[in-house]
Amino acid sequence: MIFGAFERMVAWRYLRAKREEGFISVIAGFSLVGIMLGVAVLIIVMAVMNGFRQELLERILGVNGHVTVYANGGNIGNYQTLADRLAALASVEVADPQIQGQVMLTTAGNATGAIVRGMTQQDLAQRKLVSDNIVQGAFDKYGRDGVLLGSRLARSLGVGVGDQITLLSPRGRTTVMGTVPRMKAYVVAGLFEIGMYEYDSGFVYMPLEAAQTFFRLDDQVNAIEVFVADPENIDEARANIADTLGPGFRIVDWQQANSSFFNALQVERNVMFLILSLIILVAALNIIAGQIMLVKDKSSAIAILRTVGATRGMVMRIFLMSGMSIGIVGTLLGFLGGVAFADNIETIRGWLQALTGQDLFQAEIYFLSQLPAVIDPAEVVGVIIMSLSLSLGASLYPALRAASLDPVEALRYE
Repeated sequence: MIFGAFERMVAWRYLRAKREEGFISVIAGFSLVGIMLGVAVLIIVMAVMNGFRQELLERILGVNGHVTVYANGGNIGNYQTLADRLAALASVEVADPQIQGQVMLTTAGNATGAIVRGMTQQDLAQRKLVSDNIVQGAFDKYGRDGVLLGSRLARSLGVGVGDQITLLSPRGRTTVMGTVPRMKAYVVAGLFEIGMYEYDSGFVYMPLEAAQTFFRLDDQVNAIEVFVADPENIDEARANIADTLGPGFRIVDWQQANSSFFNALQVERNVMFLILSLIILVAALNIIAGQIMLVKDKSSAIAILRTVGATRGMVMRIFLMSGMSIGIVGTLLGFLGGVAFADNIETIRGWLQALTGQDLFQAEIYFLSQLPAVIDPAEVVGVIIMSLSLSLGASLYPALRAASLDPVEALRYE
């Protein structure tokens, strides 16, 4: 649809309401602000939700394997041979034998539960999310009696590098006096900070041999974590792993282990999109109301335009343009504001936090220590198209009504 110079001029004059038409101008202003806020908020919320999913996925898959292999009803012997066979698969990048267990950590006056991961120094060095984020101590000191603690876990226990912690296992040895829990002291070799509260406050890494001794597994492990080349296409890799191992093993992939979490995140994302889209819908309804009032107010002017030769199409395009311009300007401002806000959301959070003195993004609640935002161009384009479509739909009915106005009837009752 092509708008002529005359139509653009008339539409612009109608948008610049006179003093007696101030209420129409106010409605148009609210409509523009509503569309701007709706588009901006949608872009920001979608970016934050995408950021949450990506950050959590990177941290979860950076700490845990894409596929974890367990033995049915026991531990895994001859684990290195199995790990080498898995690592030889084309779809597998790394296969790390390890020991996983729950313990109680105690220091002088403090105690808390934690998850122990027993891994060789070579295997742990490949977990860059851990080995590259040592904030205190040194990764090289990760030895037989030296362990790595999450930074928040160390703070809750009140320990630092070089201090001793005592690990207690719930599976103790049986004596004539009953079951005595196993306990052993270890030196804190370093503190890591991944940026995800669950891991920083609850994980302990210790050498594989030390874990085998502590959990009394001799020359066995209880899990093999596998990293695949394409974690999004996990079904094919899982089938290859199952065929290689044969029966007697239980295989759990990352989608199964975290299905409820990511499903809840996806549902929340979809619901937020629907709810926030109502802001744009309400603004579009305001456009309809404002344009209908404008058509009614300009009925005599429309009749005069028709009598001097303006066609129905010209009248329709005038009012279509006046309504669409509100949606276009609002969408453009919302797009620019939303993208700018999402790109600088962590800086803005820091400013607001310093201004209010409140922690606006608590890691204990939101799992992450920083507010992430990832802008998806396809989603932004979708939001823009939706906003412009609603603006077009809202402008169409008043424009058709203006075009169908009978000049004789309009002038008769003036």
